[in-house]
Amino acid sequence: MTTTSTEGAPLIYRKDLGKTLAESTWNIPNTNADGLPAIAPSEEQKYLFDNQGWIIIPGVLDADDTAEMREFCYRLKQEPNSIPAIDRSPIGGPLQKLCDHPLILGFMNEFVSHPPYASPECYGFRMESTHLDIRDKGAGGFGPHNGSGMMRLPGDTHLYNCYPGKAHSGLTCIVWELNPVEVGDGGTLFVSGSHKSTFSAPASLQQPDSPLWQTYACPAGSLLIFSEATTHSGTPWTNQSRERVPIFSRYNSICSKWHRWEPHPELLASMPPKRQTLFRPVYCEGNVI
Repeated sequence: MTTTSTEGAPLIYRKDLGKTLAESTWNIPNTNADGLPAIAPSEEQKYLFDNQGWIIIPGVLDADDTAEMREFCYRLKQEPNSIPAIDRSPIGGPLQKLCDHPLILGFMNEFVSHPPYASPECYGFRMESTHLDIRDKGAGGFGPHNGSGMMRLPGDTHLYNCYPGKAHSGLTCIVWELNPVEVGDGGTLFVSGSHKSTFSAPASLQQPDSPLWQTYACPAGSLLIFSEATTHSGTPWTNQSRERVPIFSRYNSICSKWHRWEPHPELLASMPPKRQTLFRPVYCEGNVI
């Protein structure tokens, strides 16, 4: 349970006897595995994500990194045997550093991490799955799902909790868009605010042209973040001149897991120790490296 203290900071209760978890005691990591400082979301970004359930951050990656990563993605799809076996995944090769990109670390520290399960050398959240989904014209489909994240039963990690001064997003999706996306191309659709909805979705959401659906435009190298509790849908890709090149990755609490996916064990062993903590076992007690 959380409320707001007299100083304006969120007042978060621990599990025992109404003791509080003061922000001054938090020991979350402020650098990633490459030593780069975390980039915390701005006040506007926090407000928008809490209000909408999703946010787009344009142009995060520079042109050189974007081109290198896009080329690697095409090799993964078209010539996988040209890549060493341990790197044949969307966290292999040049893509590995996206796992704990400074923006990802800052966002997860704010919305997903639980401070008691973190230290300067250990993340307070997990990365639980990733997949590449290159789409040419006609690929993809419409299928609305999720919503009502504040009403989920225990065990369903598609949840969203919020209190004065603090919010927690359970299963959270990160999408790296490595090609430009324009409105109408076929980017992901969202119903803003549906992560907090208390009523069943209207029948109109079964139509992709419903005015309730919202989407985005962004340049290559942009970052889309959304709570899986938000009602969302894919939609067929319509742009004939370029493909959509997105990497979808999910992050979660260290005590929850939805997807059956694990990184290649040799790739995991080769990662910097701090990055390895993204993939530690799923439990609470003593789960701090």
